[in-house]
Order: sequence, then structure tokens, then C-alpha cells
Amino acid sequence: VQLQASGGGTVQAGASLRLSCAASGRTFSRHTVGWFRQAPGKERDFVAALRWRDAITYYADSVKGRFTLSRDNAGNAVYLQMNSLKPEDTAVYLCGAIEDRAGWSMITYRDRYHYWGPGTQVTVSS
Repeated sequence: VQLQASGGGTVQAGASLRLSCAASGRTFSRHTVGWFRQAPGKERDFVAALRWRDAITYYADSVKGRFTLSRDNAGNAVYLQMNSLKPEDTAVYLCGAIEDRAGWSMITYRDRYHYWGPGTQVTVSS
């Protein structure tokens, strides 16, 4: 699966952005799609994940209630709606895909992901 994240930009605190993670080569049908973010000098942290086959989602506490995952019906895209953005949300956002056989308990571990795409920059000014 080849992945491409898009939709980043520069916004003010309180604004919204919608990120997209598009798949090519294969669909997400047997994968969980995870979003991670990496700020300068920091590790890549888990943000949220959606398991394609049943649309079950999981969010990091830092974004719960502000960010929402959704998917298209064709199996080619997952969206991350980010509302009430804060300066601390500033980072490069990356999407990855982990095969379902790896197990739901692995979705927050970046090293367990099988596929990654290039990230998209999100900058939130105060």
C-alpha cells in the first residue's frame, strides 16, 4: 500500500483542518489506518486510528473530543477532521497502515506499522 497524506496548512488557534490519507496500489480493507505526528526534536506520537473493516476508532487523550476520523466507501481514503486546533498540535502529520493480523493492541506503536507515507505539515499559531 502506498500512502499519501495531505491537507495540512497554517491556521490560527481554534481553527479547523481536514487531513486526508489516500491509498494507492491496494485498499485499506484489511488494515487499520493510524495518524501520528512529529514535532521538531520529538518522537513520532500516536494521534488516532481507524480499523477499516468495522470503522472502530481510537484516539489519543490529547485529541479526544477535538479530532474525528472518517473513511470513504471505496476503501481508498481516511480523513482526520481536526477542530479547535491548539499551538501544541503543530507537527508533521503522517499516516500509516498496519495490517489487521498484527492485532488491535498494536495500533499505537509506530514501529508496528507496515506502511507509511510522507507527512503533511500542520502549523497552529496562537
